[in-house]
Amino acid sequence: MSDSEPIPAGPANAKPSTGVDAGAGLTPGTAASSTPGGTGEASPTGTTAPEPVTTAPALPAPALEIAAGYAFAGPALDLGALVWDGRCLPDAQIRIPLGMLNRHGLVAGATGTGKTKTLQLIAEQLAAQGVPVFLADIKGDVSGISAAGEPGHRVSQRSAEVGQEWRATGFPSEFYALGGIGPGIPLRATITGFGPVLLSKCLQLNQTQEQSLGLIFHYADQKGLELVDLKDLRAVVTFLTSDEGKQELKTIGGLSTATAGVILRALTAFEQQGMGDFFGEPEFDSSELLRTAPDGRGLVSVLELPAVQDKPHLFSTFLMWLLADLFQDLPEVGDVEKPKLVFFFDEAHLLFSGASKAFLEAITQTVRLIRSKGVGVFFVTQTPKDVPSDVLAQLGNRVQHALRAFTPDDQKALKSTARTFPHSAYDLEELLTSLGTGEAVVTVLSEKGAPTPVAATRLRAPESLMGPIDAAALDKAVKESALYSRYANAVDRESAYEKLTAQEAETQVRKDAEAQAAEAAKAEKAAARGSGGRGKPKEDASVVEQVVSSGIFKSLARSVGTQLGREISRSLFGTRRR
Repeated sequence: MSDSEPIPAGPANAKPSTGVDAGAGLTPGTAASSTPGGTGEASPTGTTAPEPVTTAPALPAPALEIAAGYAFAGPALDLGALVWDGRCLPDAQIRIPLGMLNRHGLVAGATGTGKTKTLQLIAEQLAAQGVPVFLADIKGDVSGISAAGEPGHRVSQRSAEVGQEWRATGFPSEFYALGGIGPGIPLRATITGFGPVLLSKCLQLNQTQEQSLGLIFHYADQKGLELVDLKDLRAVVTFLTSDEGKQELKTIGGLSTATAGVILRALTAFEQQGMGDFFGEPEFDSSELLRTAPDGRGLVSVLELPAVQDKPHLFSTFLMWLLADLFQDLPEVGDVEKPKLVFFFDEAHLLFSGASKAFLEAITQTVRLIRSKGVGVFFVTQTPKDVPSDVLAQLGNRVQHALRAFTPDDQKALKSTARTFPHSAYDLEELLTSLGTGEAVVTVLSEKGAPTPVAATRLRAPESLMGPIDAAALDKAVKESALYSRYANAVDRESAYEKLTAQEAETQVRKDAEAQAAEAAKAEKAAARGSGGRGKPKEDASVVEQVVSSGIFKSLARSVGTQLGREISRSLFGTRRR
């Protein structure tokens, strides 16, 4: 039977097995009803009343039971219509309560199954209800959310199937680019702000090297050596491995010269790959992501990544830095009627791949605690097994697109995915391999926080453009943004590199002066011996007096004096607290 054929009506008194009212949450007219005086007898006016008209429920009993689980009283996002027994049932709408979006979620599925369009659909509805959204655009096809969609046969067909009143609509958007590489407002972070844990992930350091990098950051924080960009960190590591800095290296504790050398080589290689542009000032203020448009709609912040999609460890870690920065700055708000921000973490498997234990623990704690700050996080990946179980346990809303089962590993992943869903009336293993493009298995948290029944869902069509906008239009949107002038031009102020370079120059001057003084003293002693000891030079100053009077001592004393009590405090990820 095709989707366009009428759906057979069930018995008028059909109810789900749980005893839930069969008409709950359905469109008017689906419950049994009759006309007044519907007995076929004559009415008081002498006319004959019509025979009673009874309308049976439009949905079969199992579908009614599922639909009742999505009949929410408060505001919600409409995902699509229930699919049961191969038929799309537009009277059974599948939804997510707006207040549950900060309980996090997962959007998963094989390549080409429609994950990006699902993100676009959810982002549109969040923005329409005044909730800001952050999206990472890895392939360059999400920029269309800023432009009205194009009507067509496929859109009309999908809208009719799922009972959607489709209207072409664009949404207020802001476009960013990592380090200004590619179209977008440049998004940068300072090395100090980024912190050692996240930077170790970018550099792909092992656990020992990560801990050693943390000691280097601690030293720089204590000495007031601000790490703005990569050359600052390289200068600090170079200093600590130099003859002059070896004594300083010993005071840090637990950092070997060999490990410091490995870190230095990793930094050099990282910089040679063109990564230097991502670090610097002005540092992006993550609170920019919480803005709304003048018309009250939420602003959609799109991070354009096509130009750096070959640097997955970098951009995935930058996304985590944004989330960590929000976490440390936002106040506790508890449960809210709607989120302050919903953050979509695309290509999530890249974040967890090769991550250290400390990194995974920090992610888990951030995801667990950021909910109470009004931020919802959706991880987007191919299978749930890409996400560690401790993180997966925090994701209450699930949209699972089709999976492939071509190999034994695929089949194992399929079985594992099916087991992560609540008990279902579907054969999930079969269903997950037979879903079409734009269809998904859904379960969310109800308004009471309980999981809803598993629902095979034909998703709605996004109302914005399903594809990239014109390059000229994108460039125009970026240049016209109020943020562009604030972040467009990089600033290179005095920081660790300049301080250490000046210190090195001053040290060299001191050494040259000491060498000249030694030569002069030697010559004077020789002359004194020649004159029979007459004209004995003034006794040499003590070592302490020489050190105290030296320029390098005065410079360091000034630095320590200005930084006293100002050591940088760091958060969960080692990122700087503002």
